[in-house]
Amino acid sequence: MTRLGKFRIGQVVRHRIFPFRGVIFDVDPVFNNTEQWYQSIPAEIRPRKDQPFYHLLAENEESYYEAYVSEQNLLPDESGEPVEHPKVSAMFGQLHDNNYELLKSRAH
Repeated sequence: MTRLGKFRIGQVVRHRIFPFRGVIFDVDPVFNNTEQWYQSIPAEIRPRKDQPFYHLLAENEESYYEAYVSEQNLLPDESGEPVEHPKVSAMFGQLHDNNYELLKSRAH
């Protein structure tokens, strides 16, 4: 059974444990990455595979990158601050209420 994710594309979120935030640009209904990637997560914080996983344009104090994060490890970002990742403007329009508008050319 596939359930709907708690978060949506364009939503600004932050990680529950690690100090980074980002904007969601894709979602997998269940884990869809490599077993090597999964095993690299410390066992005490390793998430279940049977939940949505989100692709983020992420940022922290030092850099911009793409992150793959389980639903259980995300929280809504209520800061109202834009995500400064350089790819945001290629995928999204304006930021309103912690959500970016998906550009019409990117919708599918």
